[in-house]
Amino acid sequence: MPENLSTLKINTVFAGFLIVASFIIGSLWTKVQYLEKGASQPALAADNPSADVPAPIVAPGDNGEPVKVSIDDDPVLGDKNAKVTLIDFSDYECPFCKRHFDEVYPQLKKDYIDTGKVKMVFRDLPLSFHQNAPKEAEAAECARKQGGDQMYYKYHDQIFTKTTSNGTGLALDQLPVIAKDLGLNIGQFQQCLDSGEFKAEVDKDLADAAKVGASGTPTFFIGKSTSNGEIDGIKVVGAQPYSAFKTIIDEKLK
Repeated sequence: MPENLSTLKINTVFAGFLIVASFIIGSLWTKVQYLEKGASQPALAADNPSADVPAPIVAPGDNGEPVKVSIDDDPVLGDKNAKVTLIDFSDYECPFCKRHFDEVYPQLKKDYIDTGKVKMVFRDLPLSFHQNAPKEAEAAECARKQGGDQMYYKYHDQIFTKTTSNGTGLALDQLPVIAKDLGLNIGQFQQCLDSGEFKAEVDKDLADAAKVGASGTPTFFIGKSTSNGEIDGIKVVGAQPYSAFKTIIDEKLK
């Protein structure tokens, strides 16, 4: 009898231990799954341009007043005598810049740039966490060196078309491939790119962006063209819909 009671006590304790252990393991597994799921969500919203993240037209802290911005010596797309100037501070690896290129830029080009109403000026704002963006910006300048503003925008279009964005969406070894496809002299292009000939140009755009309050990409300034290349630009921030640009441009065309 004492032997049977002892055995019963041991079995009871062991069964209790198994129940507690199962509960702890189950809780830990659930917690890990919850944390993994939770950790993945913010990254998706921050980096995926298809996520429903609204971008303000006027950046926080701005008062909506025009900002004096220069086109500097940067490439012009469209009629240089167009009544309105659109300056685009952008990053070739920015997902929201790519969204603008895919969804809004074609219509803007068709309705305003190709019709001579607006000229666009692309200025570089490669963000520090987009690893390949600075070199891509230099590559576009190297293309411009050989073929002028028209070639610059052909190269610009190819980068945005091919990149998947987010920092390394286009491998750097593809830059000379694009140049070759566009008929550029590859030797001259590669020498230009390897030497960092246009690094100072890209850095100047970065500095100018900071001066006018362009801290994120894309940031646009839209204003009436002037003879000295400096506009009083209305600031538009983010991958805004076509209607946001149309409203401002139409007002400036009056």
